[in-house]
Amino acid sequence: MTLELSFAKVLKALRAEKKISQLELANKSNLDRTYISMLERGIHQPTLTTLYTLSKALQIKPSEIVRRIEQEIEMKEQTKE
Repeated sequence: MTLELSFAKVLKALRAEKKISQLELANKSNLDRTYISMLERGIHQPTLTTLYTLSKALQIKPSEIVRRIEQEIEMKEQTKE
């Protein structure tokens, strides 16, 4: 799994954990809902500023998002072996 798709999966899972819609996340982060959708589909990748903004909106540390992405990638690499 690519980094892009791992981020997409993690973002979508975090949003689901918080039980908020893409529109709610967009409003909380002051980003466009279509941009959130593109992030969740792996079409776009966030800047560090956007990652920080999303983490604040999701009420988690940016490092937690990165940690989950690392776990996702490691899990996919282990299933390949």
